[in-house]
Amino acid sequence: MVEHDAEREAGRAFLPKFDSAGLLVAVAQDADSGEVLMIAFMDQEALEATRRTGFAHFHSRSRGRLWKKGESSGHVLAVEAILVDCDQDALVLKVRPAGPACHTGARSCFYRALDGESLIRIES
Repeated sequence: MVEHDAEREAGRAFLPKFDSAGLLVAVAQDADSGEVLMIAFMDQEALEATRRTGFAHFHSRSRGRLWKKGESSGHVLAVEAILVDCDQDALVLKVRPAGPACHTGARSCFYRALDGESLIRIES
């Protein structure tokens, strides 16, 4: 194991491991219920903005720019904690949502389940 990898996996230094596109996976999880609300991507700019402001920011691949969750809807995600996985290439954001997390208006982006070859809506 390379020394940098050893520090990343067992040390105390925050050394985010961005992929070849400069992104990390970020899972937004309700701080109270543990429900997974959404998954998005963060680049260095989004990570810094999230840490600086306390509100979830992501890299919008479709818009090609920094995106503050809720910037148009008002449904922001206030970040309570950021958990880092073992090799620092994925994050879990413990959040308090100010409204639905999904752009469809659903509380979570995970509002359907696979049933055979069909999707069924999950009632919450």
